[in-house]
Amino acid sequence: MKIPALFPALALGILPLVSGCISTATKVVTAPVRVTSKAVDMATTSQSEADENRGRRMREHEEKLGKAQRSYEKHMRECDQGDDRACLKARDDNADIQHLRASSPY
Repeated sequence: MKIPALFPALALGILPLVSGCISTATKVVTAPVRVTSKAVDMATTSQSEADENRGRRMREHEEKLGKAQRSYEKHMRECDQGDDRACLKARDDNADIQHLRASSPY
């Protein structure tokens, strides 16, 4: 009769160990799925991400074009006042503007 009285005590002592094993086993089993899922997620680009990236590229391109245009206008004003170096810079700025227009991302 001592064995049946001892059995519940053993069962209660082992259950926490078994539940820990089950929890660890679940993590180990699902790990490949989680890793694969994350890899696929990182490798693909959603449509909204693609749109955001395209919009960012367009804004950056427009900023470069605007900067080149402002530089060109500044150098042209200086060139009109007789600064020969500014005339050369304006010519280079104009070439940059033409290059940027030709390489437009849209």
